[in-house]
Amino acid sequence: MTRLDRYILAQLMALFGFFALVLVSVYWVNQAVRLFDRLIGDGQTAWVVLEFTALTLPNVIRLVLPVAAFAASVYALNRASQDSELVVMQATGASPWRLARPVAVFGLIVGALMVVLVNLLVPLASARLAERQAQIAENVTARFLIEGSFQHPAAGVTIYIREITELGEFRDLFLSDSRSPSHRTSYTAERALITRSETGPKLVMFDGMAQTLRTADQSLAITRFSDFTYDIGALMTGGASGPRDIDSFATLTLLRFPERVGAETGLAAREIARALHQRLAQPLLPLAVSLLGAAILMLGGYSRFGLWRQIAGAVLGLIVVQFALNAAASASRAMPEAWWLSYLPALAGLGAAAAILWLAGRPRKICAHADRAEAAA
Repeated sequence: MTRLDRYILAQLMALFGFFALVLVSVYWVNQAVRLFDRLIGDGQTAWVVLEFTALTLPNVIRLVLPVAAFAASVYALNRASQDSELVVMQATGASPWRLARPVAVFGLIVGALMVVLVNLLVPLASARLAERQAQIAENVTARFLIEGSFQHPAAGVTIYIREITELGEFRDLFLSDSRSPSHRTSYTAERALITRSETGPKLVMFDGMAQTLRTADQSLAITRFSDFTYDIGALMTGGASGPRDIDSFATLTLLRFPERVGAETGLAAREIARALHQRLAQPLLPLAVSLLGAAILMLGGYSRFGLWRQIAGAVLGLIVVQFALNAAASASRAMPEAWWLSYLPALAGLGAAAAILWLAGRPRKICAHADRAEAAA
């Protein structure tokens, strides 16, 4: 790389770091506030909130990196134009293609970061987040078992606990289950514990009594027990373990073990292939939008009023690319066999950038031909 390339690349990387930090902070804080309200409301500690927000960070970075790359390229070219640096570069014979070379290197660097994020960090964080969410869902004590008050974890279920010891043992428990229309059962126990099993958490009650009232004949059956196990997995929202999300699988796993991924997610092979191609296409987006923004700013000559029209056109181009990206994702979701649609928005952006760079270089060629014609005359 020449000194000019290194200078432009250094400007782009510095601006990219600034815009990425700002966008990630805004987006992450917005998500952290929602997580804080939900987790603190469920009785979780601040450490759990911090852990959850940290696990969402890789996906947030993945979302904002293309926008930060676009903003860096547009801002860098606009500042170079305002400082007359762009005019000097063009006056020394640097063509739009020549000036776009460091922008392309910059887009490839951001694309490499996207490769690591999309194929490794985001799946690892998603898997860990799903695991922690399952653990939190099973932590019934933190969710709805509060001593000294009547709780209603599900419709028709009421729980009262007089005291919860430091070891997690319940003293003087009352549980009423009226979910069945044919009968209603009330449990009382001197002690109780929460235990985990393969089918979900269980409530084990000791030294208690079960009173079942049949609604048909209003008869009451009383059963005394020394220990009794009650399944409370159905009382927890999201407590049941469903199919695993495909986002929690690393890309290498999708490539090597598609059958196992399909068995754990319940997805067909073509849907797994669509998700794989979407991951492979995402790193192309920073290269496309950064080149597109830089190419549009090279249209036209120097103006005392700035490049506001080119900047507006670049923003419009980014919106069109994002719209095409959303449309391609929806279409490929409806038709998983059309995996090639995942690459179309980025390739269309690269094609548009190449066409604009060609248009930006033609006026100087025309002027050069005119000068030669005048000299010959």
